[in-house]
Amino acid sequence: MAAMATILHLETATTNCSVSIAKDGEMLVLKENNAANYSHSEQLHVFIKEALKEASLSFSDLDAIAISKGPGSYTGLRIGVSAAKGLCFSLDIPLISVPTLQSMAHQVEVKADELVIPVLDARRMEVYSCVYDAAYKEARETRAEVIDEDSFTEYVSGNTVYLVGSGAEKCRGVLQHPNFVFNESVVPSAKDMASITLQKYETGQFEDVAYFEPYYLKDFVLQQKKKKN
Repeated sequence: MAAMATILHLETATTNCSVSIAKDGEMLVLKENNAANYSHSEQLHVFIKEALKEASLSFSDLDAIAISKGPGSYTGLRIGVSAAKGLCFSLDIPLISVPTLQSMAHQVEVKADELVIPVLDARRMEVYSCVYDAAYKEARETRAEVIDEDSFTEYVSGNTVYLVGSGAEKCRGVLQHPNFVFNESVVPSAKDMASITLQKYETGQFEDVAYFEPYYLKDFVLQQKKKKN
């Protein structure tokens, strides 16, 4: 029998400050604000309280806290992780982490043999990306890379490849293959974490609250393309 779980989800990796509560994988409430001049430190705790109130729940009703683990903004991730750890410690409940790019992939419906590549904008022509298959399983690990005309070409021969997220605009200007589909409107959101976190809760995939650290962008070494002879 599947575990019954009420999980609070926090997403602060980018400009979108997002909080949701899901019960048994079904979202009850979502509070979010995507603003360029974002202030997660001001909004996050307000959104948590408002979400609990709208769902007619108290902190004691929560079974776990889920945090988007990055890659993302150093400041945003620190605020989210600090809040999540504090709640886990005070409520004595487990911490679940979700890769930011994985929850972004879940915003796209993909058919068999299609791929989705969430891309977060970094400086210049850099993006942070990960490749997921139609079952949202990782087909290639998260990495930092410079976008050029050869990027992701190994995936695009016979299949539609969706490039989604803030880095998609950068890719659109360089990648010419007709099988690439671009969507810049996808942003990391707590609304897309529930199906991932329920499975992790049921299988006991929890983080060590004391030692958990998110993926900071600086943790990814830029992949240098090999020069052609």
